Amino acid sequence: MPTALLSVHDKTGLVEFAQGLHKLGWTLIASGGTANLLRENALPVTEVADYTGSPEILGGRVKTLHPAVHGGLLARATRADEADLDRINAGYIDLVAVNLYPFEQTIAQPNVTLADAIENIDIGGVTLIRAAAKNNDRVTLVCDPADYATVLATISAGGVSSETRAWLAVKGFAATAHYDSAIAAYLSDHDQQAPIQLTAYPVQTLRYGENPHQSATLYSYVPGGGPLGGEVLQGKELSYNNLLDLDAAWKVAVSFERPTICIVKHLSPCGVASADQLVDAYRAAFKCDQLSAFGGVIASNRPFDGATAEALGDLFAECIAAPEFTAEALALLTKKKNCRLVKMPDLEVEPRYELRSITRGLLKQDVDFGDPAESWSVVSKRQPSEAEWTALRFAWKACQHVRSNAIVFAQGEATVGIGGGQPNRVDCVRIAAERAGEKSRGAVMASDAFFPFPDSVEIGAQAGITAIIHPGGSLRDGEAIAAADAANIAMVVTGFRHFRH
Repeated sequence: MPTALLSVHDKTGLVEFAQGLHKLGWTLIASGGTANLLRENALPVTEVADYTGSPEILGGRVKTLHPAVHGGLLARATRADEADLDRINAGYIDLVAVNLYPFEQTIAQPNVTLADAIENIDIGGVTLIRAAAKNNDRVTLVCDPADYATVLATISAGGVSSETRAWLAVKGFAATAHYDSAIAAYLSDHDQQAPIQLTAYPVQTLRYGENPHQSATLYSYVPGGGPLGGEVLQGKELSYNNLLDLDAAWKVAVSFERPTICIVKHLSPCGVASADQLVDAYRAAFKCDQLSAFGGVIASNRPFDGATAEALGDLFAECIAAPEFTAEALALLTKKKNCRLVKMPDLEVEPRYELRSITRGLLKQDVDFGDPAESWSVVSKRQPSEAEWTALRFAWKACQHVRSNAIVFAQGEATVGIGGGQPNRVDCVRIAAERAGEKSRGAVMASDAFFPFPDSVEIGAQAGITAIIHPGGSLRDGEAIAAADAANIAMVVTGFRHFRH
């Protein structure tokens, strides 16, 4: 009678898997919490402590670390190995279902302590994975609940093939490699000399890269991950460029607390707005640059509702990303068959660093979450009005997501003109003013970096802006302030730069 050892933290699908094994005549062994769950579901199970004759110790730190367990996993089908098992009163273990303590989820929580992180470093689970994977010539490893159904089906059909066991073993080694890399990265977080080890899992082969003659593949840091960690609900496969644009739009949308819409075209925001109602945020974002919005991607930090879907009208949008889509919205958006809909996960906790590839290497930096501290000061003669303060705060956050040299014109909580990605800041001011048109009159202006000369302020004044926010720090700050005062413009200095190359 074959034997399965079950020891999992994530118990998704476990009961059904164990029930399937039991019906197929398997003997079940399980560690404490897993055994309790199986007993609650009327499944016969032997607890690991009873199987080994050794109770869990150290508050659960040691459960499965025992010769009877690992001997049963690592033993080969030879007389010598079988004799060794008999000598310690153990038997062969033929399958292991195991997954690990949630180390990455733990360290992603705000205010996590080192002690919390340490306690969520799995030892026994990793050892089980490696033992089963090493002996995959005989042992089946299942370290991903998504594989339970496949493994049960293959057992029912006559047994798990050597090819499947080998594939599952590779998946196990990849899982432990990723797990150890996450631990090493966390513990050496402030050590700039520590090596970076990455494990990425292929999600899909893309139709092509940035251009049709370039091949491309999407990878995820987690097995079975979807595009950007989300799920495509509608439309054809996402393209390389779609994924880049969606990533950019989503990062903008989730950086705001109020209902917010961001529209991106070719990696550049062409409209960002917040409002009490999502539909109003969409309308304001769309008005910023209606021409560029055609064929763009849309991200929402709130469930995409029917009113917002209806407000799209006949706009062609490549993709829409949102935490949810209401039934009414889905009914309307199914008519836009070429529009991809991506349901995004809860990303309140963002990655702490980001990587970019360069020739023969990588760049790593902390994620820019905005100003590390509130250090704003008014440097002009005139103080901003209450309405200007609202617009300045919004424009400053939106500006952080625009390609440098970034300039954002905003009225209220909506962009009215955006300029960025040019070699000089003056051209970006001109572009923002041109796109805003008459809406620049009474708007505020945000700049991601200081003004090296007063000319950007002067052009903004000519366009009709009434308040400016920028980091300050130029040797010619005095000239920029003088230009603002001459035009009766309120100027706020933040003390922090937000380049986005």
